[in-house]
Amino acid sequence: MQTGTRLAAVDLGSNSFRLEIARLELGQIQPMEYHKETVRQGNGLDADRRLSQEAMQRGWNCLARFGERLAGFAPGQVRAVATQTLREARNREEFLVVAQQILGFPIDVISGREEARLIYQGVAHSLPQSAEKRLVIDIGGRSTEMILGQGYTAETMESYRIGSVAWSMRYFADGALSARSFEIAEIAAKAVLDDALTAYSREHWEAAYGSSGTIGAVADVLQTAGRSSAEGVITLEGLDWLRDRLIKAGRVEALRIEGIKEERKPVIAGGLAVLRAIFELLKIDSLQHAHGALRHGALYDLLDREDKQTDVRSSSIERLAAKFSADQAQASRVGRSAVHLLEQLLPRSKKAERLTCERNLEWAARLHEIGSRISHTDYHKHSAYILDNADAPGFSMHEMHNLSQLVLGHRGKLRKLEERFGDELFMRQLMALRLAVIFCHARQDPDIQDIVIVADPGPALGFTLTFRAGWAEAWPQSAHLLREEVLAWQKTQWGLRLVQAPHST
Repeated sequence: MQTGTRLAAVDLGSNSFRLEIARLELGQIQPMEYHKETVRQGNGLDADRRLSQEAMQRGWNCLARFGERLAGFAPGQVRAVATQTLREARNREEFLVVAQQILGFPIDVISGREEARLIYQGVAHSLPQSAEKRLVIDIGGRSTEMILGQGYTAETMESYRIGSVAWSMRYFADGALSARSFEIAEIAAKAVLDDALTAYSREHWEAAYGSSGTIGAVADVLQTAGRSSAEGVITLEGLDWLRDRLIKAGRVEALRIEGIKEERKPVIAGGLAVLRAIFELLKIDSLQHAHGALRHGALYDLLDREDKQTDVRSSSIERLAAKFSADQAQASRVGRSAVHLLEQLLPRSKKAERLTCERNLEWAARLHEIGSRISHTDYHKHSAYILDNADAPGFSMHEMHNLSQLVLGHRGKLRKLEERFGDELFMRQLMALRLAVIFCHARQDPDIQDIVIVADPGPALGFTLTFRAGWAEAWPQSAHLLREEVLAWQKTQWGLRLVQAPHST
């Protein structure tokens, strides 16, 4: 990206939605605008984990305002990410379909560990460069992320289903702030976070930092009250003082503590209980509030995605392939062949769209056989299952599912992907991958330089594959598999025709 390019990140959190607009200056991101709205979407999840209509509408109204501000931004300049509430919501697609239309950009629902990675990136870029081993904590509305890292590299990441909104609703639902309620809330928090004792214990880090939400609010209160030894520093003594002040107030509506904003009051007790539990569990002496956050990490991730060398998704693909001992030579062979075929199927696509499709196809080819360690006959099903359930840094849940669908469909019947038949880009990628697997069936470089594949023009959905005279006789097994492939596509609204080119004179 060129210096001066505007970038934007949208963070759809459980408590608040945030919009950060920045400018790229000599490889660094310079903030320009910041907008935050308290949406409390997490409050709208019912017992069946369905978002209420009111909660969805609050989100849509906010995104409409954000969308107006983002008018004129190119697709590659905006990253929108959604976190725990939409990870949980059973009806998230109902919300997302409308939300993406209103915002004007795709919204990625990211896994908890991916959220943690982006939080660390945001925090690390806000701090001076250092070799210190860092613990980073972020208490959101419905999840809490913990990360160990050094420099710009997040090394250990975890997300726990515990947060300020969830704990306030569960243990302070009636608005009462009693010592007993805090005691119960903290015991429950420690039970959830007990797994963190080993991975995040004191010997694994040198300095502790906190990001966003609850930690930012607590730091502001303690600073205003003169309870910090330095700006943004939180100690257990400070947390004890704040808890005592909340208990003395007795009820949320009676809170009169300078530094606590009105929109933060209903969720401060739950967030404070979680933060005290973390301090005691991990034996934290002091924690420094850092100004970097998830949205800043998403902005830097936009820059990293510009180059294969810095795109963390490429590293994730390689790690998955190595973990499941995929045949590297065959994966590369299938990938090259698939991209060669896809280039013919996307002759008029925009460069950015074509490059995205080719990259996704290469990744699917790289991983299409990872399930063979589990089963030889049904390996494609196991490969798809692994991708749908793997934590792969850099990927959203939707991106991983899209890869899993390509991998699932690279062999066998097509009806299992019926819901994707209306997605022409996906079907072109799928055709290229299935043909590449056929051409590479002997695990040798295929003879496909003269193969031509085109998408049929007009309203008919289908493809025509043309091969040179004599090709079928030279490669009889490949020709047989192509005829079988024609039969597979006949059972869909799509089709595949095979045509032999006339003999050259």
